[in-house]
Amino acid sequence: MTSPEEKNKSRGLFAAVSSGFSMFSNTMHRSVNGLLGYENLEVINPEGGQDDAEEEAQRGRWRQEERHSYWKIMQEYIGSDVTSMVTLPVIIFEPMTMLQKMAELMEYCHLLDLADKCEDPYLRLVYASSWAVSVYFAYQRTWKPFNPILGETYEMVNHNGITFIAEQVSHHPPMSAGHAENTHFMYDITSKLKTKFLGNSVDVYPVGRTHVTFKRDGVVLDLVPPPTKVNNLIFGRTWVDSPGEMIMTNLTTGDKVVLCFQPCGWFGAGRYEVDGYVYNAAEEPKLLMTGKWNESMSYQPCDMEGEPLPGTQLKEVWRVANVPENDKFQYTYFAHKINSFDTAPRKLLASDSRLRPDRYALEMGDISKAGVEKSSLEERQRAEKRNREARGDKFTPRWFDLTDEVATTPWDDLEIYQYNFKYTELRARVDGSDSIDVEDVRRKEFKPWQYSGSSAA
Repeated sequence: MTSPEEKNKSRGLFAAVSSGFSMFSNTMHRSVNGLLGYENLEVINPEGGQDDAEEEAQRGRWRQEERHSYWKIMQEYIGSDVTSMVTLPVIIFEPMTMLQKMAELMEYCHLLDLADKCEDPYLRLVYASSWAVSVYFAYQRTWKPFNPILGETYEMVNHNGITFIAEQVSHHPPMSAGHAENTHFMYDITSKLKTKFLGNSVDVYPVGRTHVTFKRDGVVLDLVPPPTKVNNLIFGRTWVDSPGEMIMTNLTTGDKVVLCFQPCGWFGAGRYEVDGYVYNAAEEPKLLMTGKWNESMSYQPCDMEGEPLPGTQLKEVWRVANVPENDKFQYTYFAHKINSFDTAPRKLLASDSRLRPDRYALEMGDISKAGVEKSSLEERQRAEKRNREARGDKFTPRWFDLTDEVATTPWDDLEIYQYNFKYTELRARVDGSDSIDVEDVRRKEFKPWQYSGSSAA
């Protein structure tokens, strides 16, 4: 008897093996090794074309002379975690920070509203896991977000009734904490990325803890996402893949959903595909789920073998929204809202990512100024660290508290930060006051510093 998990994995294996046989000819796909003089660098066209490897290697955002000089800098870091140890050129960045990227998960948060209102415990997991899958359409962007400055924040309102706050709570290692809520759910995350640089690619491991709490009955869901691989960083067309399993567990009942993100095979076979099952606490399949993370997700009742029940049909629960055409940074309409002051609350914190001068310069297309501003911020951050250490002080986040809890993840242990609700209290005071002066937030100076003579608010 073949289990649903084995069926899931065999689909991906069959796709990879079948497409692999079709690539056996060296004339169809060749390593860049020998063509450009570097070892262990492979170029793949993720869109499924059969371009010559040398031609494909010339594509991407880098000019030829930039590729060679950057490769000389980066090759000493092969095998290392480069999350925070390498100063990267602005050319590979997008005008958004990691804190803002965390907020992108809120685009389809109406699915969590539906999950909160849902009486069926298995359908609830369908809605919630589809919400978790939805962000991967945005995550396929090949640009790197800015690392937040210690103490930097990002706030978002005016979207589906939610209030979102994120804060950079640690610099080494880089860690962020976030909290969002509306009348239906609370979302809490402690996030730490772990990377492994492999030369022309980088593996990204999401060492984080994500919990969603539904307000109607207090049910808590735990999310473990798959790792991500960024391919062709220097040579060839850069693209992102997230092969592996996503597991969402109902910590209250023991029910769970396991979704397999299929790896991209030769000629793009299997790319985007997601398949899996919703299981009860006894690990019996109840619903099958299928779709593509760049398109839509659907579900269907299934039997104990994981096969669709007779007389039932697939029902779609999520579909990606329309996106702008030929957008420079591949932004969705929601990503533009995240950068906009239209989603900012009254009296925006001066530590907010929107106010970063390097981010804003890049958004305006001034790469040179963005590079200068980025270097200036990084130097001020180092200076503040020296000042703090001279005082014998330890950095303390404003909106999140470090707990004694240490979570175990598939990739590393993680210290957990907990939302302290001080931001909720601040927001209530500000929004309830009639004496707040109208300010031009676009002219507000970015101030995440604790030791610069002024506070972040």
